[in-house]
Amino acid sequence: MACGFYSLRLTLTSLYSSSQALAPTLHWRSSSLRISRALSSATAPMSSSSSFTWDDVFEIGSKESASPQNSSSDLTGFLEKIDLCNRGSEKLAEFIPFVVEEQVVGYIHKGFTEYLREFHDIFTFSKNGCVVGGDYVTLNPMFKKPEDRTRVVADVIKILGDKGIIPGIRNELYPVKPSFHAPALFSLERAAAPYFGLKGYGVHMNGYVERDGQKFLWIGKRSLTKSTYPGMLDHLVAGGLPHGISCGDNLVKECEEEAGISKVIADRAIPVGAVSYMDINQYSFKRDVLFCYDLKLSEDFVPINQDGEVESFKLIPVAQVANVIRETNFFKANCSLVIIDFLFRHGYF
Repeated sequence: MACGFYSLRLTLTSLYSSSQALAPTLHWRSSSLRISRALSSATAPMSSSSSFTWDDVFEIGSKESASPQNSSSDLTGFLEKIDLCNRGSEKLAEFIPFVVEEQVVGYIHKGFTEYLREFHDIFTFSKNGCVVGGDYVTLNPMFKKPEDRTRVVADVIKILGDKGIIPGIRNELYPVKPSFHAPALFSLERAAAPYFGLKGYGVHMNGYVERDGQKFLWIGKRSLTKSTYPGMLDHLVAGGLPHGISCGDNLVKECEEEAGISKVIADRAIPVGAVSYMDINQYSFKRDVLFCYDLKLSEDFVPINQDGEVESFKLIPVAQVANVIRETNFFKANCSLVIIDFLFRHGYF
């Protein structure tokens, strides 16, 4: 399986244009570093909550047929979810580039750099560099090999993790590189990636079933023991892309771990594009690209979680899933984006 990637721009104008068939990737234009935030001033911030049950999910999902105003032409709730994943564009000036081998690989908040200054033998701070034309953070040039950079930065991350400055250490490495196909310049603990503004990658799979002319999506509810987004709704299969593994191989691995899907079945997943977003929250700058897959499953398929990270699964009509996304914050935020993309591609708008 290859990493399918397309870059169709989504705007508020195109969303409200009912005269055109749309199949967008929900993408913040990195070239201009702007996103339309017309709804921000009109809607209150939404907080995620895991204090709900499957009964709540089905009750809210089934209300769509009884509420004409909640038709597919009302996209406000979906726009709010897009906006929720693209916060903080007005704070871009608070970040400075992170440069390795004269290539920009991330962005670090000026406040967070104060923690890094304590490790002056590892991180250096430059002004008016020829690479970016301004202040930037880089690594001591004595660390020339990727493995040396990985080792010394890991020591720093462990200290910051022990102090609670970087929470949720996972002991999982992400590659540090300027673009997807570029070679890794070193590897960094996954939990630290947003604090260095790295571009992160993941795979998300929509597992769906067709029955009597209607589509259903398998939805998971994350374990309450998860360190991130416990108890929230998630895809059947999703995961970050670690260092040294391809998208296809990672998807096969996640299929087995999260849903008990064999490689024979997982290999049928179809790459359908990518969703990207950029979100700033205090010192965290997430610049993520999610490679999206669709997998049509048999009617008798039942997922069985293998790694303890999923509490349970439910098969839900796609129209009801759409209503839950529109009306609630039950889903992990970036999963909403991938499912909105699925809704467009499968003709639900």
